[in-house]
Amino acid sequence: MVNYIDPNSDRAVFRQIADQLRQAIGSGRLREGEKLPSEAELIEHYGVARMTVRQAIQELRNEGLAVAEHGRGVFVRRRPPVKRLASDRFARRHRKDGKAAFLAESEAVGATSAVDMLSVSEVRASEEISERLGISPEEVVVARSRRYLRDGHPVELATSYIPVGIARGTRIMEPNTGPGGIYARIEDQGHTLERYVEDVSTRMPTHEEAKQLSLTSGTPVFRLIRTAYDIDGMAVEVCDTIMSGDAFLLSYELPAH
Repeated sequence: MVNYIDPNSDRAVFRQIADQLRQAIGSGRLREGEKLPSEAELIEHYGVARMTVRQAIQELRNEGLAVAEHGRGVFVRRRPPVKRLASDRFARRHRKDGKAAFLAESEAVGATSAVDMLSVSEVRASEEISERLGISPEEVVVARSRRYLRDGHPVELATSYIPVGIARGTRIMEPNTGPGGIYARIEDQGHTLERYVEDVSTRMPTHEEAKQLSLTSGTPVFRLIRTAYDIDGMAVEVCDTIMSGDAFLLSYELPAH
């Protein structure tokens, strides 16, 4: 390190230290998974109190740039993005190959995928879900909730809501929906899928979401809510998804005509 504190700056000392460490991470001088200088090293280098150094490190942890490992130190957080291709990930060819969207996405980046925390139940639809499905308020729907893992790390929580008239008596009600996933089973019922509408927003996670996704302090989430329509314009599924903000890159190709 060659950076020093500017005593004439009106920026707090701990923020100056955090700025310099952040710049080192951004430039690659401190790489993903690399250990940050210890408290003792930072104290000696900057000539500041231990509390000042701890405030600087906490700043990076709050931003999701660093993670503390008990007994080992503080490390630059690893950020493995998955590129989600909106125009491709629900392509029919993936279902014909027996692959649901998350499996196809993971394979595209050489990662392994898994699903846990799976539950299937019949629930009364919320006002938002009812409106998106075009059904009566509080009408019963089938809800499939699950957590997705990539290379053993949780990255996504998703709940699909499907009209009971489509889901009852099918593998949609079973833990394993079979090759191609939910959308393949919906099409088996005669609802050929034509389009999807997605709304994406960002926010900080709830306590339970942060726990289930193993998020460090300062890591935001995407909320992506998708409605699937068949060729007759009927809404056949709504999927409410919470995704770790540092595990995904949303990439969309838009026509210019």
